[in-house]
Amino acid sequence: MSDVKTRTRPAAILLTPSAEARITHLMAQAPEDAIGVKLSTPRRGCSGLAYSVDYVSEANGFDERIETPGGTFFVDGASILYLIGSTMDWVEDDFTAGFVFNNPNAKGSCGCGESFTV
Repeated sequence: MSDVKTRTRPAAILLTPSAEARITHLMAQAPEDAIGVKLSTPRRGCSGLAYSVDYVSEANGFDERIETPGGTFFVDGASILYLIGSTMDWVEDDFTAGFVFNNPNAKGSCGCGESFTV
């Protein structure tokens, strides 16, 4: 018998309590076939990559899974390298509401803030 210690790998992205609460809200309104919410970074905008949060109806073995109190949050496996170390928050004020990302991998973003580059 060996004394092998296993360590839990930290999540690739940190969700603030506000982001977790928003995931709970989204899952409460989710389509019947939704198993969670997924973050991906499709190619879009003038800087190249954008953040996209959508419902997901089936698990992909390459996706990162983060269990939250309100449901499973998936991070697209193809996007993970662009997101490691990021923090995802949900921010609401009098004029806007949305997920906000603090991504240490982003080297720049477009003027409108819709897309980023790594």
